[in-house]
Amino acid sequence: MLRQDLLQLESQGRRIRVAVSGAGWIGGGFVTQVARMKGMAVNLLADTDTALARQVLESTGLPAGRIVETESVSAASDALAKGKAVVTSSYSLAAQLRDVDIVVDVTPSPAIGAETAFSCIQHGKNVVLVNIEADVTVGRILKKLADQAGVLYTVSNGDEPGCLMELWEYVNTLGFQPIAIGKGKNNALNVQATPETVAESARRDGKDPYQIASYVDGTKTMFEMTCVANATGCLPIKRGMVGPEADRRTVNDIFALREDGGICPFPGVVDFVQGSDMSGGVFLTVRVDNARLAGDLKYLKAGKGKYTTFFRPYHLWFIEAPLSVARAHLYREPWLVPLDHPVVEVLTIAKKDLAPGDALDDFGGYTFHGSMDRAAEAEKLEALPVGLAPGAKLVRPVAKGAVICWADVQLNESSTVVKLRRQQDARPQ
Repeated sequence: MLRQDLLQLESQGRRIRVAVSGAGWIGGGFVTQVARMKGMAVNLLADTDTALARQVLESTGLPAGRIVETESVSAASDALAKGKAVVTSSYSLAAQLRDVDIVVDVTPSPAIGAETAFSCIQHGKNVVLVNIEADVTVGRILKKLADQAGVLYTVSNGDEPGCLMELWEYVNTLGFQPIAIGKGKNNALNVQATPETVAESARRDGKDPYQIASYVDGTKTMFEMTCVANATGCLPIKRGMVGPEADRRTVNDIFALREDGGICPFPGVVDFVQGSDMSGGVFLTVRVDNARLAGDLKYLKAGKGKYTTFFRPYHLWFIEAPLSVARAHLYREPWLVPLDHPVVEVLTIAKKDLAPGDALDDFGGYTFHGSMDRAAEAEKLEALPVGLAPGAKLVRPVAKGAVICWADVQLNESSTVVKLRRQQDARPQ
């Protein structure tokens, strides 16, 4: 259906006009993928590095003479009306343009994602976040405001949360009982990882060492699985989850209920596994109490005993994300949205002793990492959501390994993401 609808648009000389925030590795990959598809086109690319944004568009075959750089609504509108593409450093410009159908934030920044999404909601523009960090930080209030404005807000597919949501819908629609939902972590967990400790692997892969360190120290995994938990209601067994070593032969046994010899104290656990066999994939373990179906699944090589694990061995992130963007525009179909109540939170944990006057750096940096816990525990601790941590300044000392709290830091109260988070929590300044 989707393929046919996109082909029909292309045959009519029409395309879904997509504006993108972010021209880095993720955003550049997204733009490159859309350029290969029928019925879709990126006509605006926003990034503070406009030279990089221009380079990304040109790399897809767009002539330099058909790219206009501007921060002006009128100049951008004129360029788009003439069939040109726009490069801009303004993350709020796209929402104000009639010739943009849908806006996609592909940055890893909660601040940029919040600004982009909030601007879209204010101007009645549908918005898709590949940026799960923004959704985890302020997704609940963005969803509420979008509903009130009649705007579609959704997280994309492609990253682990979107891929897991697809599995979640699949098994629940079939009537299976979900026991555990999770991902295969791509590298061994080391909460003390820094850009320095991962410098060699980052250099080898041509990636930002902060970004790689945020994967290794678990912050990215905590964001991903919190996004899933807040959309499904699943809960961690303990702070930071368990993260056992597992492979496709053992995952069924590990994530069985405790009464059946596994680690799960209740149905609906959110977790991750370590080990190369499941790296990059996502899984959902279910219990099958019907003897006939359990036998059939065993015969089909899909399960053993009471348990079956549905495993998707890959997630293609920004490469598959355009599919959910197309569905959002054509069918007003959200892929993943948070529930209307908090389930879990990503706490900010000090990587070293911090003193008043110290500034928190960025995800994967030297000063903090993220760790998942239940929302009730986060509220009890007055824990600072890790999405607000970058750039925060310490006003009280915090010991290495301790939770950084709201009262420990001074935030930029003029920023959109801080304002939205306070509104979401009904927390006064």
